[in-house]
Amino acid sequence: MTLELGGIHHLTAVTADAPRNLKFYTKTLGMRLIKKTVNQDDTSAYHLFYGDGVASPGADMTFFDFPTMREQRGNHTVGRTGLRVDSEATLQWWKEHLADQNVATSGIKERFGHVSMDFEDFEGQRFRLLVDDKNKVVPWAKSPVPAEKQIIGLGPITLSVPELAPTDAMLTRVMNMRQVRNYPARDRKGEVFVYEMGPGGPGAEVHVSVNPDLPRARPGAGGVHHVAFRTKDQDDLRAWIDRINSFGIRSSGEVERFYFTSLYFHEPNGILFELATDVPGFAADEPMETLGESLALPPFLEPHRAQIEAGLKPLE
Repeated sequence: MTLELGGIHHLTAVTADAPRNLKFYTKTLGMRLIKKTVNQDDTSAYHLFYGDGVASPGADMTFFDFPTMREQRGNHTVGRTGLRVDSEATLQWWKEHLADQNVATSGIKERFGHVSMDFEDFEGQRFRLLVDDKNKVVPWAKSPVPAEKQIIGLGPITLSVPELAPTDAMLTRVMNMRQVRNYPARDRKGEVFVYEMGPGGPGAEVHVSVNPDLPRARPGAGGVHHVAFRTKDQDDLRAWIDRINSFGIRSSGEVERFYFTSLYFHEPNGILFELATDVPGFAADEPMETLGESLALPPFLEPHRAQIEAGLKPLE
């Protein structure tokens, strides 16, 4: 049986201002803070997870809090992140809501097969709100955004690369994605190729924007650290590890993150990919009703709680 990925699991980006980040994503975008924890590889930094009402896989936008300069845009990175809503009427609501919050937006129109609208957060993190009428919102009751207007989840994710062939080989030959269409880039400079995985649809799409004239991106605030794709469980992940190894691709091997188990590797144009399990999920150490309300640490970091808490700045 062919291994298939289930779609986007989460996307991890970088902020240099965690308190303002928290306010923007919970108050302006109305997402739920589903896990307040730390970067497990650098416990001096917060790792904040935002999602839907029940912390569904595929709805997680996460941030590392690093004191860094702004990203210099270019190739070899994720260039734009899709966020899905349920209808064109909801998209129009978001245009008015973001204007009320002094967030500039593009016009609403069909872009690359999806009715959509672009905007950026306060650090230049680039988003595309788009219509996904095949899935429903799982709302967060305490959100300032009305339940029926809330964000469904992530996708598509757009990669920016200077040449297609190496990334195409990774996505199709190694990761079993399907190239389904292509279209000119927005500024007509270069072309964008669309890949599907698993069930397809915008929550399971990767768009690859090819423009050899762009410089190499410099990581920083407003940029993306990595994108993660969904696997069902550890058995599924271990089958993927065997597959990745069979191609001679260097990887992290199995990494236990407590809330999910992961595998990390770079695609040939240098973008960091992660495969992450849907289980056990973010309610593994907190009741669903109070997710994100206190600092959560996986068991292997719990003995260091006092030291970790002493090194973190207040979020509010």
